[in-house]
Amino acid sequence: MTDKIAFQADVSKMLDIVINSLYSEKQIFLRELISNASDACDKLKYLALTTPDIAKESKEFKIIVTPNEKAGTLTIADNGIGMNKEDLIAHLGTIAKSGTAEFVKNASENGSACELIGQFGVGFYSAFMVADKVEILTRKAGEDKAWKWVSNGVDGFEITEAEKPVNGTEIKLFLKKDEKNYVDTIYLRQIIRTYSDHIAYPIVLNLGKAGEETVNKGSALWTRNKAEITKDQYKDFYQHISHNFDEPWLTLHFKAEGNIEYTGLLFVPSNAPYDLFQPDKRTSLKLYINKVFISDKVEELMPNYLRFVRGIIDSADLPLNISREMLQHSPLIEKIKAGTISRLLKELQKRSKNYDDYMTFWKAFGIVLKEGIYEDFKNREEIAGLSYFYSTVNEEKMTTLDDYISRCGKDQKTIYYITGDDIRVLRNNPQLEAFKQKGIEVLLMNDPIDEFWPQVLPNYKGYAVKHVSQADVDMSWKRQEKKADDGSMTKLCEMLKEVLKEEVGTVSVTEKLTTSPVSLTVENGQMSLHLERLMRTHQQQTAFASTRILELNPYHPLIIKLSEMTADETNKPKIEEIGKILLDQAKVAEGETVSDPSFYAEKISDYILKAI
Repeated sequence: MTDKIAFQADVSKMLDIVINSLYSEKQIFLRELISNASDACDKLKYLALTTPDIAKESKEFKIIVTPNEKAGTLTIADNGIGMNKEDLIAHLGTIAKSGTAEFVKNASENGSACELIGQFGVGFYSAFMVADKVEILTRKAGEDKAWKWVSNGVDGFEITEAEKPVNGTEIKLFLKKDEKNYVDTIYLRQIIRTYSDHIAYPIVLNLGKAGEETVNKGSALWTRNKAEITKDQYKDFYQHISHNFDEPWLTLHFKAEGNIEYTGLLFVPSNAPYDLFQPDKRTSLKLYINKVFISDKVEELMPNYLRFVRGIIDSADLPLNISREMLQHSPLIEKIKAGTISRLLKELQKRSKNYDDYMTFWKAFGIVLKEGIYEDFKNREEIAGLSYFYSTVNEEKMTTLDDYISRCGKDQKTIYYITGDDIRVLRNNPQLEAFKQKGIEVLLMNDPIDEFWPQVLPNYKGYAVKHVSQADVDMSWKRQEKKADDGSMTKLCEMLKEVLKEEVGTVSVTEKLTTSPVSLTVENGQMSLHLERLMRTHQQQTAFASTRILELNPYHPLIIKLSEMTADETNKPKIEEIGKILLDQAKVAEGETVSDPSFYAEKISDYILKAI
C-alpha cells in the first residue's frame, strides 16, 4: 500500500523557490547530502555506546556515492541510523517547522537563496535543484521494516513499505537533463574533496567495474596541527557543521592541557541566523570524546549568551559512555565550559581593538553578548568591557565603557545612561539637556537587555552606573534667564497636578531642562518608562506601575507665562488645556503614546493656525 501525502502549502512555495532560484554553487547539494549521511552515522555510533547490538549491521561506517551514467542517476548511501515512516513524514514533509513562512517571505525578497538554505536547515531539498525526482530507501536501525519515499518536489510525496537488508539510507537522484555532469566521476571527486574532505567516515566513490575509491582524507580537522590547515579548509568545516554559507568572522582552534585536556574548534559567523532570538534557541556545539560524536545538544558546554558560536569540543578525559544525565552534572563539563568561555572572550578582546572589524561582529551579535552581563556573574565586567554603546559625544561611532571613563572629568565617578526605543529620539530627550549644558556624556541604550544589566552591574571599574533619571549630579549653574516666581510656580504645579491626576503622580520644578518646557520621568528606584513599554509589548502586566512625574522648566518663557496666568482665576481653563498639551508633548519626547491623539492633534493645529 502506498500513502500519498501532500506537502504543507508553505513547503510547496519554498520548494518552488529553491528549485527555480539561481545558485552560484549548485554542487552544494552533494555536500548537504553527504553531511546528512555523516550525521546519520554519528547518531548510530553514539547509540551503539549504550546499545551495541543496534549497530551490528554497521561494523564499518561509510558513505557510498554511486553515479550511473546510463540511468542518469546519482545515489548517496550510508549505513547509519536510518529512518522509519514517522521520521520520513516528520523530517521530509515539514520543512523548517518553526520558520517556513518566514523562509518563504525572505526567500522571495532575497536574491541569495543559497544563503537562505543554510539559515533554515533545509539542505536536503537542495537535491531538487539538480533532480526531477528523488527516491529514498531507508531502514531504521533496530527495526525490521524498510520504507521507500518518492517525490518530484512539487505536489507531495509517496511512502511505500519496501525491502532493505541492512539499516541505513539510500538517496537516489534522477538527474535533470542539463545536470548529467553529476555522473562524471572526475567532477564528483573534485566536489567531494572540496566540500567534504574532512568528513570522519570514508566517502567511497563507486566506479562500477573499476571498483571503489575512497575520496576524502577522513581525518578530524580539529586533531590536525593548525599550521597544516588552510583558511579554506577551516571555512569548509565551518560551513559543514553550521550549514551556513557565509565565512566565519572568527576561527578559534585551541588545545587545552592541564587537569583536563580537550580540543576546541570554534567559529563565530559573519551573519546572524534567522532564529537567533527564538525563545527555544540554544547553543549548538558538537561534543566529541576521542573523535566519537556524543551530542550536538549539550547546553552545558556554552552559555546561552554565546548561542551564536558554532564548532566542536573534543575531550579525551570524559568517559566514552557518558550519558545525558551525567553531562548535566559533570564537573569536567563545567571546567571545559569555563575554559572555553575564557578563551572566546580573550579572542573577542583582541579583535575589538580594530573598530571597523569588530563592528561586523557587534552589529550581528552585540545584543546577544550583552545578555552575558546579566547572566554571567563571573565574566560580567569583562563582557561589559567588550560592549559598545551610542553616546551623546559622537553620533557616528559607538563607544565602550572604558572610552567613556577616559573622557570623564576628574570629579565624575558615574557613568550616565538613558534607555529608549530609538537612538534618534534619545538624542533629543529633554532629560539630557542639563547634561549637555554641563558637558557630561550620556550613553544612549536602545536594546531591551539594557534595562536589566545595570541592575546586576551597578559599578564598573569603580564608577557607578546610573540612569539619568536617577542622577544625583548637581544640575544647578549660573543662569541669566528670567525665572518664574516661586509662589506662582507652586500654584501652577498644584493646578496641573489636579487636572492631570489620572496620568501623573505629581508635578514639580526641575533644574535639568534648558530648552524644553517640560519632561516626563519617574520616581527614583521605580521602573523606567521604557521598561514599562517593553513589558506591555510582551503582554506582561505591570502590577507596580511607576509613578510619573511631570517636570516643569521654570526658566522657559511658556512656563513663566503660565505661572503668571495663575493670578487670574478666569485663566484656569486655558491653563488646564495647555497643561494637557504639555503632558502630551512630554510623552512624545519620551517615546510614549498620547492618551487622546485627536485632542492633541486638534489643539496643536489650533495653536499653529493662531500663530500664522
